[in-house]
Amino acid sequence: MAPTCSKLLAGVRRQDPRAIGRAISAVENNSESAADILSALDQEAIDGVLVLGITGPPGAGKSTLTSSMIRALRKEKNRVGIIAIDPSSPISGGAILGDRIRMMEHALDPDVVLRSMATRGRLGGLCASAGAAVRIMAAAGCQIIIIETVGVGQSEMDIVRLADITLMVLAPGFGDDIQAMKAGLLEVADLLIINKSDLPGAEALCMEMEQIFRDKQEKDGILRVVQTIAAQHQGIDQLLATLNALAFHLKSTGIQEERRHKALNAETLDWIFEILRPHFIKAMNTKPERKEPRIRAQELIHEFTTTEHPE
Repeated sequence: MAPTCSKLLAGVRRQDPRAIGRAISAVENNSESAADILSALDQEAIDGVLVLGITGPPGAGKSTLTSSMIRALRKEKNRVGIIAIDPSSPISGGAILGDRIRMMEHALDPDVVLRSMATRGRLGGLCASAGAAVRIMAAAGCQIIIIETVGVGQSEMDIVRLADITLMVLAPGFGDDIQAMKAGLLEVADLLIINKSDLPGAEALCMEMEQIFRDKQEKDGILRVVQTIAAQHQGIDQLLATLNALAFHLKSTGIQEERRHKALNAETLDWIFEILRPHFIKAMNTKPERKEPRIRAQELIHEFTTTEHPE
């Protein structure tokens, strides 16, 4: 391991914000030091972290809820990591990074590690290096990590596989969006949050969602629908209590371990695609041909697998 990499890892263990940021950037940019960094992280810390995923339609108040949750978690002396996934330009890959601006009240807290990441064109709502960022934050002492996604509705299914607990945030007045998501709510969300519950229609929405989650709730006795007014920090204590109960249930039943195993397999497959993509792009540009794309893809794969390539 290079001396600079060892120094960087020591900085991560010391919870140095610059070292944490540089380590995540090294993975994002697929630098030569990325493998050394990730292979040397504290596995015990990674195993002990709780990863929360927050998703839902734009305007439901995900960022405000996240900020309010951070405040409550810090009162309990938890060190918190935040990964705010922002939409990125399909041309430049650059991100808007609006979530980071909305969470600036926590920017000076040394025990809040905030990182904005771009989707880089991934429809699933998470960039390929988000899982590695979670593990780096965990190794840097974060006990709870919150991933807040873009907020594009049903297309951000990646959050399900990476988070230990997925929170779906809804609000009154999003009728069409909610109707479109109903079929997948039970598959996507572990916990449903009705935010802005002081608005008209909140009680009706809550009752409707409780019916959808009734079987789950009756099975394990854990509340599945929580009402909040995040802008006024109302309902957050009940939300955290519910999260604690759900986290204990998932861990004690082995569900969390099973989810993490599947997540690592899916992330491995993602990295296979990320690593191979440049080789195939180069091959296509070197030999431009007008062929049926499926046939050409099979030919390129055959050529790649029967020829020696550098790692």
